[in-house]
Amino acid sequence: MTLLAPVVQSFFTDYLAGQRKLSPNTIRAYRDTWKLLLSFLSDRTGTPVGKLALEHVVPDNITGFLDHLETGRGNSPSTRNARLAAINAFCHHAAGSHPDCSGSLARIGHVPAKKHPKPDLTWLDDTETQALLDAIPTSRWTGRRDLAMLTLACHTGLRVGELASLTTADIQLASPAHIACRGKGRKRRITPINQAAVSVLTPYLRERAGKPGQALFPGPAGRRLSPDAIRLRLAGHIHAAAQTCPTLTGKHVTMHSLRNPNLGEIQTSGWFGEGRAGGRPARRPGSLDFVHGRVGDGRPQKAAREPP
Repeated sequence: MTLLAPVVQSFFTDYLAGQRKLSPNTIRAYRDTWKLLLSFLSDRTGTPVGKLALEHVVPDNITGFLDHLETGRGNSPSTRNARLAAINAFCHHAAGSHPDCSGSLARIGHVPAKKHPKPDLTWLDDTETQALLDAIPTSRWTGRRDLAMLTLACHTGLRVGELASLTTADIQLASPAHIACRGKGRKRRITPINQAAVSVLTPYLRERAGKPGQALFPGPAGRRLSPDAIRLRLAGHIHAAAQTCPTLTGKHVTMHSLRNPNLGEIQTSGWFGEGRAGGRPARRPGSLDFVHGRVGDGRPQKAAREPP
């Protein structure tokens, strides 16, 4: 019998973090999968977690775990497939160092991912977006913080993780106003901020300067808000906005819903250019295009500069 604990530790420390150099978010997602799986295997086999063996990681137990996720925990097929991907990565790693178990580990790789219909995209139109922002009370600092945060989200289309990770050093309101962040794929992105957002962020940053910490949108103790905390704040403001905007009632609004209108806004504002022959759109400019002032037609524009 091969104890499972040392193999799992090697998977996370040597393989994921050392060889693959995966992002912290990916490693956390794999960690959550294995916390659930180890608990399930312990309950199913009657074995303490510390005494589980690699021989317990067999196709029957894995398919039982996947069924438990959907029926017992109410997870969606996409979550089930993500958990299966984390298990397959472990099996690939463990099979190389434990050939005596490679047969059962290889059979786990043949467990199919479950197909499922793609969810419909939801978004807020201009009226709904304005109703959301108008519903945020600004009598307290937390309300003024939420107004600045959701205004920035609506105007830039930042993901919730990107929004949560912002610091005061990532934002520049002087021309050209922009926000810099490291987002999905560990890519550094620079996103322009329009004048409407600048007018909200300017007084907020003046007030923010007297608060502790470096997070752009901190909690009471000065630490950055978690993505879950941001989602919770959004849900409360959506509920309040539904009182004056009936179309928001019953509408499933997430932070991702705030991103979708920006695709149309960016496309109609010239950021995609005039288009190419054959009806295909021109490429979307990257960070350097924005910094160097290249706009819709791809020609560099002369940016205003401070006198020396």
